[in-house]
Amino acid sequence: MNIEDVRRQAFAMPLTNPAFPPGPYRFVNREFLVITYRTDPAALREVVPEPLEVPDPLVKYEFIRMPDSTGFGDYTESGQVIPVRFQGRSGSYVHSMFLNDEAPIAGGRELWGFPKKLASPALRAETDTLLGTLDYGSVRVATATMGYKHRALDTDKVLRGMLEPNFLLKIIPHVDGSPRICELVEYRLEDVVIKGAWTGPVALQLMEHALAPVARLPVLEVVSGVHVLSDLTLGLGRVVHDYLG
Repeated sequence: MNIEDVRRQAFAMPLTNPAFPPGPYRFVNREFLVITYRTDPAALREVVPEPLEVPDPLVKYEFIRMPDSTGFGDYTESGQVIPVRFQGRSGSYVHSMFLNDEAPIAGGRELWGFPKKLASPALRAETDTLLGTLDYGSVRVATATMGYKHRALDTDKVLRGMLEPNFLLKIIPHVDGSPRICELVEYRLEDVVIKGAWTGPVALQLMEHALAPVARLPVLEVVSGVHVLSDLTLGLGRVVHDYLG
């Protein structure tokens, strides 16, 4: 393979058998359980990077079931998203994510900078309860429950929230171990179709774990829960701040 072939073919690793295909990435019947809770403001300040601002000490704990996605297949993820403001705009900072599929772990980290790690999340209905769980190895680190479709929500309001910008801290090391890329990335969800949105009584429990430290943003008060079924496209990102520039 000559130099021009490498330049033409290379878009992801490994060169001749990339871990994920080129986008765009469309998700059908993507299902969310999102629990908003109040946490320790000091703990939030320790993990949210400037120039992002934290208007309120809130965290959104998410379980997301993705049974049909182009390029990534069938998988589930779970993690924490923090409501923030950037240059006067409301949005969300993705703080932690745990997935059970290598392709979206590789693609998410290399393309956008999603903070993805391998674990075993799950989201399913158990009779009258929507149940979300996250296991790291054999250890249960998060459990969420919500009454199944107790009350329908305004889908237009849910859609407006999903169309707000999202932010990531993309970090790629150099071959000598120093940071080669350290950027704040903005991305958005596109072509979003809300098929239904519901709420109900909700509970969330987080457990301490050294390598899945979701409990370091402790649950002080559960504020709300929402269950959403949607189709959407995961838009590619743009750099909004270069920490090394």
